[in-house]
Amino acid sequence: MPKRVAAALALAAAALIAHFPSADATPAHAAPARHVVLIGVPGLRWNDVGPSVTPNLWRLAGTAGTGLLSVRAVGTLTCPADGWVTVSAGARSAAGPYCHRPVHLTRSGEGAMVGETERIRRINAGFGPVGLLADAVHRAGGCVNAVGAGAALAAADGRGRVDTYAPAPAALPPGAWSRCAVSIVDAGMVGGGDRASAARRADTTVGTVLAHLPAGTGVVVAGVADDLSRTPHLRLAIATGPGTAGRYLGSDSTRRANMVILPDLTATLLSSAGVPAPAGLIGTPLLPDAVRPALADSVAELSSQDVAAQTHRRLLPRFFAGFVISQVLLYAAAALALRHGSLRRRRRILSATRLTALIAAAVPVSTYLVNLVPWWHTSRPALWLVAGIAAGDALVVGLAMCGPWRRHLLGPGTVIAGVTAAVLAADLLTGTHLQLNSMMGYSPLVGGRYYGMGNIAFAVLATSTLLASAGIAQWLEPRAGRRAAVAVVLALTLTAALLDSWTAWGSDFGGLVAFVPGLATTALLVAGRRVSFLRLQLLRATGMALVLGVAWIDYLRPPSRQTHMGRFFGQLVEGDSLPWLERKFAAMVHTFGNPTLLPVVVAGFLFVLLVLHRPGRAGAGGLQRAYERAPMLRAGLSGAFVTAVVGGAVNDSGIAVPALALAVAVPLALAAAVVALQETVPAGGSPTTDAPAGGSTEVTATDAAPGADQRPGFTLRPAEG
Repeated sequence: MPKRVAAALALAAAALIAHFPSADATPAHAAPARHVVLIGVPGLRWNDVGPSVTPNLWRLAGTAGTGLLSVRAVGTLTCPADGWVTVSAGARSAAGPYCHRPVHLTRSGEGAMVGETERIRRINAGFGPVGLLADAVHRAGGCVNAVGAGAALAAADGRGRVDTYAPAPAALPPGAWSRCAVSIVDAGMVGGGDRASAARRADTTVGTVLAHLPAGTGVVVAGVADDLSRTPHLRLAIATGPGTAGRYLGSDSTRRANMVILPDLTATLLSSAGVPAPAGLIGTPLLPDAVRPALADSVAELSSQDVAAQTHRRLLPRFFAGFVISQVLLYAAAALALRHGSLRRRRRILSATRLTALIAAAVPVSTYLVNLVPWWHTSRPALWLVAGIAAGDALVVGLAMCGPWRRHLLGPGTVIAGVTAAVLAADLLTGTHLQLNSMMGYSPLVGGRYYGMGNIAFAVLATSTLLASAGIAQWLEPRAGRRAAVAVVLALTLTAALLDSWTAWGSDFGGLVAFVPGLATTALLVAGRRVSFLRLQLLRATGMALVLGVAWIDYLRPPSRQTHMGRFFGQLVEGDSLPWLERKFAAMVHTFGNPTLLPVVVAGFLFVLLVLHRPGRAGAGGLQRAYERAPMLRAGLSGAFVTAVVGGAVNDSGIAVPALALAVAVPLALAAAVVALQETVPAGGSPTTDAPAGGSTEVTATDAAPGADQRPGFTLRPAEG
């Protein structure tokens, strides 16, 4: 059977390679424009724009593509200098102390020198190559104009030299707009107390620039940074060009129809000017995507997406605080319920404990299901979001408790785990719309991920898939045999691993490394084989080899089509991966001081070890009884715990992975343990138990034999004969 497991893993690797998109699948982009200008307006949002307040921007947006810009750079907030330096580098970068004080510009002929360039380059060692934009234009024989101090940061080359500089658009030397292929303009920040006045001033600058541009110049307007409110927001993006009118703007970086990131601006400037993309460029050009409604309606829709992101940002700490507290309270209440000695009330207490555990296990999938309805369009989005999560939870638990499977020990838990896995799988196949702004997904304001499988969602998917497959194997094994049970486990878990890791869907680097040991552990235990420490290490190495193979294939594609997996492989080949690995490791270690998630991990492990798994009075050996009634449960939980531990070690989310895995696994294990205990307390009040496989059992009131399970009032002992 281990050979079959290894063969299945090899087939999964072959499937990854066979179905990987080839380089020939790269779509053709529009022919580059001769000139392109970026007008940056730090702090500008879509709700700042209107036909009366910003008439120039409104007219431009009516004939161009429109979208949302995530300005997340290195820190939680992106100051204007951070945004401009990120445009310069084509990758997330930081301005360091120059967020709070201006850089020194020294005029040099028609150009200027940015005096702090060398220090900014040192600050960004291991991040973005500052000066990448101008250096690439210079290698192609072109030049870059800069208007305003912020634009000078973006237009300077690696030595800090700006080709042509002016403090205002009207002051740019005659002919400069036509001479240089790329121009960058700082139109001033929109923020502070009077946003309308600041937006009017920026709009006036936009109008002046548009009046000076040669015919056919491509125009990009973007809110390149956050403002002084100390609150991150999604910002405005507008771009002209072939096919953009009446469309939303997206990019390959986000795989979103209406969302782009800061490095995409750099890629767009280079692509529009006909300059080849240099190594180190993370962004991809802006692309016209979905057809948008009328301008007023599309502006309202884009503004509502920022409402969703803001609601997520404000509610997330309170949601996880409540989630953690409820988890800990569940474990404490369950420990007390399992110790209760009154036979008269015991059945009701156990039933209530089981229902509460199932409700807790259904919370993660409910945080994704709620995004099926547009709660962000309501007048009170936070209230409707919470109500939607509660309604989704009730729906999933009702499904688990209403079918014929409710009579089986693992039935309701398997349904909840199966629904959770199916929802996440369907989300991966349809563009991961449910994970965006989900309480257990990711946020564009954080910018850790814009598509595919996030680390928290991976923990939920892996755990639910392993437990669902174990529950199905438990039902199938007596009917079709052990081989069929193993085949089902491998089919379900390998499918989930493929969805999680394939770059067209999940694009999850660390997920496959963690998933392979867990799914193989479950498959081996279902097959009746022992899982040794050496075998676990071989399985973990197999997972690493598979994910490196996927990254290598991604690396073979054109740079503009690569995901973070292919870029990492490139860094590995070129010897530049150490800074990236150090940042990931530091982020992982930092999570172990998380005061929100750490209690879930500690309480979950202690509850399993000291209450559910401990025979005797403390927990009545409920989990052990569940193992006896449903041996596949042990296989599913073992695989889930292996995946959780490995996933916490190889992902930068660290402790979040085991925390969310336990949040799914422990309530489902508790529900199964409660059912096993309920079978000893029938409705009539006389203690009994179902016979385990291979023999009968009787209940006596005598003292327990050595090693027998003990609870107040009765003892379980194997019957003679």
